[in-house]
Amino acid sequence: MNRTKKIEAAFFVIRDVLAIGIALLISFLLIFAVSEDAFGSLKLFLVGPVQTVSRMGYIAEKMIPLLFTGVGVSLMFRCRQVNMGSEGAFYLAGVAATAAAVLLPLPNVIHPIICIVIGGIIGALVCGLTAVMHTKFHSLTIVTSLMINYICLYLGQYFINHQLWDVTTGYQASFKFLETALLPKLFTKTNIHAGLFLAVAVVIFGHILLEKSTFGYKLKLVGINPDFSRYSGINVTAVIIGCQLIGGALAGMGGAVEQLGMYKRFEYSGLSGHGFDGVMIAVIAGNNPKYVPIAALFLAYVNVGAETMARMSDVPPEVVSIVQSVIIMFVVAEKFLANWKHKVIAKQSLKDLGRVEAR
Repeated sequence: MNRTKKIEAAFFVIRDVLAIGIALLISFLLIFAVSEDAFGSLKLFLVGPVQTVSRMGYIAEKMIPLLFTGVGVSLMFRCRQVNMGSEGAFYLAGVAATAAAVLLPLPNVIHPIICIVIGGIIGALVCGLTAVMHTKFHSLTIVTSLMINYICLYLGQYFINHQLWDVTTGYQASFKFLETALLPKLFTKTNIHAGLFLAVAVVIFGHILLEKSTFGYKLKLVGINPDFSRYSGINVTAVIIGCQLIGGALAGMGGAVEQLGMYKRFEYSGLSGHGFDGVMIAVIAGNNPKYVPIAALFLAYVNVGAETMARMSDVPPEVVSIVQSVIIMFVVAEKFLANWKHKVIAKQSLKDLGRVEAR
């Protein structure tokens, strides 16, 4: 059994590496097809993100919100709940945190904590609503969550445009956050902020919850076989709702942290994409919070590389979207390398059987 688990773990790693390799190969071919200086553009894409301190800091800045959404989505997907509401949760929680950051005069340390807690509550409500709709009315989780994203978008825009809009800006933006609400910067020449510590804590929390707690055991069991779980005495409905409340809360906290750490006022004109990026990160990480930082680092690096290449070469930034799409296609394709996995497992099983018979 242990050897089978090791083979399956190796399979997921190899599949992810091959998927990423194929995606990068396609992007390289596109770069050579559209760029007059293909090698220069390729160098910017691969090496550009680490050529300056500010770009390396930019990678870390991009990673912070992705750790929140990546862990949140991983927990929901591990329970086989395809809840895409982390996008709406991230956005609406950012709006809620904005309201708290603008309207609540609180002391320095307490103010950002209150804003982040409010963001987490809003995020939990957003994803929790999808869970309730599924468990009580048997709605399709993926469809409901996608629709809720648009409800969050338009509800958030209403509050920004009519309740929190600073007309002096001349564009869609809120009033400035109170200074007491802002998260402090950690390093000069970068915008890396104190939210990094909370993001690391979220990854640790996700791993402990999934691997070291009773709830995590129930969550994984429900994801594998909900009927068996129900017959075993597990409250499947509570687990399904609970995992989505937690996942939504983490995404919501990420939305609040992103606003307070990276901006001085709310400036989003639409959904930011952090929740959907969290889906990709969860898929690459195999829905395991332990591997979310690696997946988030990869995605952040690719994004920064693509942005650097787009600014300093003739290659369009759409290349990065193609890379992400190809990775998703291969990673979620269960049949990709499946025959190889089954052959290896069967071969190992025959070897183990031969050892047993020899005894």
